[in-house]
Amino acid sequence: MTKDRKIRLGAFVRGPGHHVAAWRHPDVPANPGLSFQHYADAARTAERGLFDMVFLADSLSARNGEQPIETFERTGHVVHFEPLTLLSALSTITQRIGLVATASTTYWEPFHLARLFASVDHLSGGRTGWNDVTSADAPAAANFSRDQHPVHADRYDRAEEFVAVAQKLWDSWDDDAFVADKASGIAIERHGIHAPDHVGRHFRVKGPLNVARPPQGHPVIVQAGSSDAGQQLAARTAEVVFTAHPTLESARGFYTELKGRLGGFGRSADSLKIMPGVFPVVAPTRTEAEDKFDAIQRLVDPVVGVALVSGLLGGVDLSGHPLDGPLPELGSSDAVKSRLKVVSELAASRNLTIRQLYLAIAGARGHFQIVGTPKDVADMMEEWFTGGAADGFNVMPPILPTGLTDFVDLVIPELQRRGLFRTAYEGRTLRENLGLARPVRGAAEHQERKAS
Repeated sequence: MTKDRKIRLGAFVRGPGHHVAAWRHPDVPANPGLSFQHYADAARTAERGLFDMVFLADSLSARNGEQPIETFERTGHVVHFEPLTLLSALSTITQRIGLVATASTTYWEPFHLARLFASVDHLSGGRTGWNDVTSADAPAAANFSRDQHPVHADRYDRAEEFVAVAQKLWDSWDDDAFVADKASGIAIERHGIHAPDHVGRHFRVKGPLNVARPPQGHPVIVQAGSSDAGQQLAARTAEVVFTAHPTLESARGFYTELKGRLGGFGRSADSLKIMPGVFPVVAPTRTEAEDKFDAIQRLVDPVVGVALVSGLLGGVDLSGHPLDGPLPELGSSDAVKSRLKVVSELAASRNLTIRQLYLAIAGARGHFQIVGTPKDVADMMEEWFTGGAADGFNVMPPILPTGLTDFVDLVIPELQRRGLFRTAYEGRTLRENLGLARPVRGAAEHQERKAS
């Protein structure tokens, strides 16, 4: 651990906030998912707080076809902007903060995605990141002319190749390929062209990309899978990993295991930043923080709470089971395996009823949850950061905008006082601020050949 190592922070901006009842809170504007100003204010607040990045998740379906209408009509974050479109707009009202968006390797094509992210990287001056996901959202299949959602193993097989193709496309050009020499009439240096001509199991992509090499070389690659397949993909390709852990022990175990896989791909520990999610409810005193949390917990509709548990457990049918009784025995699922494991273990370890379980996950959804003072939150973050469990955190405000403002105004100064967080941005690009190297052109393709 280097002496000047600092905590990395992402602001996970999600419409009304992360609590399942956030949209009902009086401090949350109506329909925030459709307000650019709402997102712009959050991005500016995070930049004022010197966060490394704003992170936008995504989903490719509005409603699970089997979801009862009484659940759907009580859900407050159904519609939201397509994240890359939103990032393009946010790039015009921010200067330093990174802009990370989710895009699926299951339902996108590499050329399309590589072109979009390269474009936004240029537009933002080198501040983009791609959260590559395989989509556990089974209903999305019906929105993309497919009869069935691919199984977990097939999604990850496709994802491995997808990322490799995107990296080749970003490397289609040397950084100085576009000479634009008016005197000689040469616009492009022919030796600077590197068409991928990729032929693989899932994709045939000739290239080159019709966007110049991104300012960062490649947008920062973010990944959130914690299954064995997800960890292998992360160890090979990711530079930031978002992960969910409710305890220090589980976070430390994940951190050690994933960092230990990097050597097998010729990578150093510093080349990957692991950032667990944290759901902070913070106020000047613990009593105030607990009152804040209790107020939003009282807004949880039991119908929505049960649906939340069901979804995180892979769609298990909880109808007919009493709210104040135990979970039924769970079968296998092809959904988000890591989150299913976290939630089911939480229920078992605390012997929770269905009602107690949905209240326990209504905010953090399996991530670490802390309700307390700025010192309490900073103590927790310092313990995880110095204790081999995290390089930083993906902060999940309970409600927006006030939850993020509270964190910036109360917790950031405490972290800075301890010397754990920056007092100014170190660079202009997301890579520079995260302390990540700019990829050498062709290095990813060379690594792929070595691995095969």
